[in-house]
Amino acid sequence: MVLAQTNDNNFRADVLDSEGVVLVDFYATWCGPCRMLLPVLEGLAEESPDVKFFTVNVDESVELYTAYDVRNLPTLLIFKNGKVVARNVGAATKFDVDDLIQSAKDAVTE
Repeated sequence: MVLAQTNDNNFRADVLDSEGVVLVDFYATWCGPCRMLLPVLEGLAEESPDVKFFTVNVDESVELYTAYDVRNLPTLLIFKNGKVVARNVGAATKFDVDDLIQSAKDAVTE
């Protein structure tokens, strides 16, 4: 799967109702570290067809970043079966993000 955009209106269907692992990148177009993380996420999205990747523009989806207590950018939330199982705040390497994804795959959710 490629990196896709989600928002306040589509988040439930795209993320919360999805089975398996979903990575959500909260970003802003004006955020330098967010722009640096984008190619990392695009590469991982190509390498990990079993994981869904979404971005959320915080300037357009105020309800979401408030609901998930996103205070710094970029913030990555990893969901498994609709529940947050991992969080990363700030810039991250490909290794860091891949490690988060792997730990989410191993996480047990109820």
